[in-house]
Amino acid sequence: MKQVQKDFPVTNSYTYLNTAASGLLSESMLDWRQEHDLDFLIGGSIFREKQVSFFNGVKKTVADFFNGDWQQVALVQNFSWGFNALMEALPKTEKVLLIDTDYPSINWPVESRGFETVKVSITADLEEQIIQTIKSEKPTVFAFSIVQFTNGIKLAPSFLKQLKQEFPDLLLIADGTQYFGTEPFDFKDSGIDVIGASAYKWMLGGYGCGFFLFSEAATSRFEMKVTGMNAAAGNPNPGTLPLVNLLEPGHLDSLAFGSMQFGLEYLSELGLPAIQEHLNLLTDKAIKGFEELGLLEDVVLVRKDKHSTIFGLKLDEKYVSILREKDFLVSFRGTVRVSFHVYNTEKDVSKLLLALRNLKK
Repeated sequence: MKQVQKDFPVTNSYTYLNTAASGLLSESMLDWRQEHDLDFLIGGSIFREKQVSFFNGVKKTVADFFNGDWQQVALVQNFSWGFNALMEALPKTEKVLLIDTDYPSINWPVESRGFETVKVSITADLEEQIIQTIKSEKPTVFAFSIVQFTNGIKLAPSFLKQLKQEFPDLLLIADGTQYFGTEPFDFKDSGIDVIGASAYKWMLGGYGCGFFLFSEAATSRFEMKVTGMNAAAGNPNPGTLPLVNLLEPGHLDSLAFGSMQFGLEYLSELGLPAIQEHLNLLTDKAIKGFEELGLLEDVVLVRKDKHSTIFGLKLDEKYVSILREKDFLVSFRGTVRVSFHVYNTEKDVSKLLLALRNLKK
């Protein structure tokens, strides 16, 4: 992974620890984008004549990356839009389990539509709390992020698979935005019914692109209200359309979704197992240093063996600016949030720990 940094010019100017806010644009993707726009420049409408096969190719890349069925992939501009469309299609008789501090684009669309909800808090025994709440409150849907955006608390795929086995009728709808691209993920083996993600963070796909993957059984739980000519592939009398088509009511941007495809292929070339090994190395080093400095929440320390690549450090917002003055890019989400990806190195972690030690003197 040491050579990866060279493809991301931002890392020449900053120690970039902000993938949880935005993944980086690589020079190789910039080259692809320029070639894409040149083709459009000189081809005009001819450039769009093969777009059906192009977008099917993007869906196949998504399906191959996550081991899903490409015909059950919907391309969406972002997770938030797709999730709102699905919540609008979910019968109002459903009872939804949420995590109380989860990403607003999960909780707000559920709450704003008047669903009956029940919530769990993030505690050291989060998984047991989820199981007990399902047993006592009997929700019909569990909507959640695999990785929490504020502090990196993670629900392990093995737990989610166990959850589906124990509660087979519970509809599991997951957000993988802060997770996909950090380790291998097998959708067919996951137990999850519906999972979506925006691609601009860990998948390095840029903005304006994302997707949803569906199990075949899950599609019958939704009564879609979104539709449009693109969903019918231009057919004025299409009859009943599949759910994934209805999530694509209007034209799709080949620059955006081609960038997402490029990002997934880039990560595939690096190898997800190698990426996971590299990120585990960085996070293990970071956890040890953050713990010594007393910067981690107690709930994170108890669960540190199954943590993600995102950390919320117990520092005031002013430290975002202080760290930027020292050429560290981080963000603030209630705490100072740092995150590590493929273009980060052990040296980056060491530099951050040294800077934090000096700041605390």
